[in-house]
Amino acid sequence: MIDRELLDILVCPVTLGALRYDADAEELISEKAGLAYPVRDGIPVMLPEEARKLEGEAKTKTKAKTKV
Repeated sequence: MIDRELLDILVCPVTLGALRYDADAEELISEKAGLAYPVRDGIPVMLPEEARKLEGEAKTKTKAKTKV
């Protein structure tokens, strides 16, 4: 789980855009960059080289979830 205040100040390091928390996958999603940053032990790993690329159906599925 990510603290709401932390989520409000974090931005994607690639696009500087907003992030959305996916609690099921424990990832911070950047729609603009098409990347999912992992959250490990409650700590967001905001390194582009650690992010998972969103592709096809996964990218579409993330749009259905809401920002926490």
